[in-house]
Amino acid sequence: MRRSIEDLRTFYGEPAGALARRMLARRLDEAWGEAAGCDVLGLGYATPWLDAFVGARRVVAAMPGGQGVELWPSVGRNRTVLVDDRRLPFAAGTFDRILLVHALEEAEDAAGLLLEAVRALSPAGRIILVAAARGGLWSRVETTPFGYGRPFTRRQLERLVRDAGLEPTAWSQTLYVPPWNLLLPFAEGFEQIGRRLLPGAAGVILLEATRQAYARVHPGGAVAAAPVLAPALQPQPVSREHPFPH
Repeated sequence: MRRSIEDLRTFYGEPAGALARRMLARRLDEAWGEAAGCDVLGLGYATPWLDAFVGARRVVAAMPGGQGVELWPSVGRNRTVLVDDRRLPFAAGTFDRILLVHALEEAEDAAGLLLEAVRALSPAGRIILVAAARGGLWSRVETTPFGYGRPFTRRQLERLVRDAGLEPTAWSQTLYVPPWNLLLPFAEGFEQIGRRLLPGAAGVILLEATRQAYARVHPGGAVAAAPVLAPALQPQPVSREHPFPH
């Protein structure tokens, strides 16, 4: 059972929700900026971040039926629609950017939902999955929507997107501060310390993926490098076991 739209709206009006909104917005801005000239789909409950894509050609907020839908006070060609997340009402290849927030954790079939999102993604499109991190405190506190449903590790998200025919290109984490009101004013300090010393304490993981493959294996064992899109979350060279710092 998904959290209701009223619960989600209430949370993002509270201090912890406002902080989560700000921290995630920073990562999304690093990834996509204003999404100039793109058709953008937000799936789950993404409206707190969709207004930032002011350069987009069109923005659609698709909200699962078990959650409910809200009016989105925006202008232009922005739309909200109530959907069955097992059968999205969009033609194949419709969107250049797809953002999933509060979508996977409570889905009855996360893999099926992602396959539908991939079907709606354009051939050169990019998708970002935002999910509660299994090792973080936010997934253990039911006063936040990140504390409901199934949290994920980075490897689980990577496996999910690969099974859907995508290739992970970049990832990031945020919300290192515990979701307790007394500590929220110190969130920036927690971010700095957490990224360096406690990467497993992040509350949220962001994973970007595309249809782009890194390499193709040809008969005879030769490996030809395929063109790689510039990672949108600004990764830097680090060991495989640690996240990309910001």
